[in-house]
Amino acid sequence: MIESTAPSESTAPGERAATSVSAPAASRRSYAFLGPAGTFTEAALLQVPDAADADFFPCSSVNSALTMVREGRVSAAMVPIENSVEGGVSATLDSIANGSKLQIVREALVPITFVLTVRPGITELSQIRAISTHSHAWAQCRYWAEENTPNAEFIPASSTAAGALGLLDEDVTYDAAICSPLVAQQNSLTVLRTGVEDNSGAVTRFVLVSLPGSLPPVTGSDKTSVVIPLPDDHPGALMDILDQFASRGVNLSRIESRPTGEGLGNYFFSVDAEGHVHESRMADALMGLHRITPEIRFLGSYPSADRLSPSFGRHNSEEAYRDARAWVDRLRGLTDGL
Repeated sequence: MIESTAPSESTAPGERAATSVSAPAASRRSYAFLGPAGTFTEAALLQVPDAADADFFPCSSVNSALTMVREGRVSAAMVPIENSVEGGVSATLDSIANGSKLQIVREALVPITFVLTVRPGITELSQIRAISTHSHAWAQCRYWAEENTPNAEFIPASSTAAGALGLLDEDVTYDAAICSPLVAQQNSLTVLRTGVEDNSGAVTRFVLVSLPGSLPPVTGSDKTSVVIPLPDDHPGALMDILDQFASRGVNLSRIESRPTGEGLGNYFFSVDAEGHVHESRMADALMGLHRITPEIRFLGSYPSADRLSPSFGRHNSEEAYRDARAWVDRLRGLTDGL
């Protein structure tokens, strides 16, 4: 689920206070996130271990949140990158792929569920003539809305939170809003229905992005993200890229093509692969990719939120790579002595 609205300095009852967008105190961790407060992105950020003692900076867009990171105004930014229903978040994929380099340091998974909130006086679904929410939320709830409120008009909002908060305005022109349970709870809104999403198992994946630095250690359940430009458009070009992973037993959990903006047929691939760059099979795959397209952009290796360990054959184990390197070293030593 994607959220975007202008940063707000107000704090609703029961809401975690968000800091205005300015330079953070040097002694505290600080995080930008796709705001406003109460969104799914904030819920993802609250999973970060030190979040309770950090400053939060709600931003109006993915790009503005990542710009704060690039300018050194925050320690990191939490942004959505993938939804199990809607797919990849293009704004995040494009912003990370372009501009000065950034690094993904962790990921978070947030189950997506929505509630239908209403303005005072609305007690029945039949009374609803207009519903406001973000377009991505509407895409995940439209079948429920068509079945339960067939006469209701969709009113686009800049975010699910913005649509819900509009119900507090006496001059609001709509009757209901679809938002996260957190927004409804923080602002004491009337919830008429819960679980209005069309897909009950929907999940959004978020990533915490910082300036390049040291890598998180290998956990045995890791992901590596890269941006791979297509070097030239020829038969088998994609196969050349995929083979670097497949031949080394590296599974891809996500691969998406995105236009470079330089004309039709010019694309880059955004890839998440299972494994860590400090593991031999991943390092070997990345070396193979670099030989094909030296402009490859490494976005980081970090722990997988699902904690699942990848499976691969013995010939791609660390022991197999270690033995192979030792064998080649012996061959080189023998050759050098001839």
